[in-house]
Amino acid sequence: MARYLLRSTLRSCIRGGVALSVAALFAHGAQAQDAPADTRIDHGRYLAIAGDCVACHTAPGGKPFAGGLDLNTPFGTITASNITSDTASGIGSWSLQQFDAAVRHGKGPNGHLYPAMPYTAYAKMTDADLADLWAYIRTIPPVSQKVVENKLPFPYNIRSAMIVWNALFFDSTPFRPDSAKSDAVNRGAYLVEALAHCGICHTPKNALGGDSAATYQGTSLQGWHAPDLTNNDHTGLGKWSAEDIVTYLRSGTNRYTASSGSMTEVIVNSTQHLTDADLHAIAAYFKALPARTVEAPPPLPANNAQVEAGRREFVVQCSACHTSSGQGVTNMIPSLQSNPAINARSPDSLLNILLAGTTGPATAANPTGAAMPGFAWKLQDDQIADVLTYIRNSQGNAAAAVSAADVAKARKALGAQQVVWH
Repeated sequence: MARYLLRSTLRSCIRGGVALSVAALFAHGAQAQDAPADTRIDHGRYLAIAGDCVACHTAPGGKPFAGGLDLNTPFGTITASNITSDTASGIGSWSLQQFDAAVRHGKGPNGHLYPAMPYTAYAKMTDADLADLWAYIRTIPPVSQKVVENKLPFPYNIRSAMIVWNALFFDSTPFRPDSAKSDAVNRGAYLVEALAHCGICHTPKNALGGDSAATYQGTSLQGWHAPDLTNNDHTGLGKWSAEDIVTYLRSGTNRYTASSGSMTEVIVNSTQHLTDADLHAIAAYFKALPARTVEAPPPLPANNAQVEAGRREFVVQCSACHTSSGQGVTNMIPSLQSNPAINARSPDSLLNILLAGTTGPATAANPTGAAMPGFAWKLQDDQIADVLTYIRNSQGNAAAAVSAADVAKARKALGAQQVVWH
């Protein structure tokens, strides 16, 4: 039961206030990047930010780290645990060894943990970082909140079944720097592969929920598409410079795009608070990945019926903000021109945004995030399909057409509003 099935569910609770709880995290002391390097608690706080721990362990409107967030999966419900210092309902009575067993080895007091806790990535954490993280976690004020974590039906509630899953998919090898790489690339690898656990969302999974060989090549997660992070020009980061990556992780927007869905929560709670050195290290790591060639499909012809209808719809509905050329407004309204997110194999994120709308990230570097309204109330399924097909096959883009059936399916899955007139 891999975390990739859960991640987008918990990320969606940004709209319920989870992102705001990061302020409470900082209230325990100075921001990590301003703390003395030799202060273990401050360093542990920084590690908790890098790992975005607050997102998983905080329910909408709840106390930070007190758990209670229901993660609804195809297998049933798992509820995030209370990791405050409360001894009765939290982990206040735990030892460092017990914390290590849970975080890096997936073993809790009640048996094996499910990969909703990304121990598969945290296994790469160093002993020193694990100890500093524990030093910080112990300072979190106690909150009495009993959480029933495992609400899965039989047979998924049998924790011992994770022994087989771990044997197949859990690599507990600690992180080892590559002597052939620079210090920055190695630091970025550690941040991405261990603390930030980016592959959990951005790597496609096999039928049993283990990582496939298509590392960072993007996958769909319950109504959103976690994009391709490889170095290819068509669907990935091939056109992005290292500074584009840094700007995006710091502000939530850059000259190509603006964050949406679960990634907005990651930026608001986590990456905007990382040091410049660490952001540049992450960028260096991604730009050092081997280039991946993706053959772009030919775009649909301009006289295709959907493309023609979508062009007309675009002029009426979209051009006021995105401009008639699709150029948008730099660092505010995403450009639609030659956009890898638009060229993605799956149109899930585009469907989600067009139906339900989205609110841009509000970060210290970009405090006024632009919002896009939803069009579910206004446009029929075929109209949305047409405009998305046009966008995906014009302005330098090329991708598969979107059908009215695709839109209807997404509308139902999202519980989006039906059109108010016919």
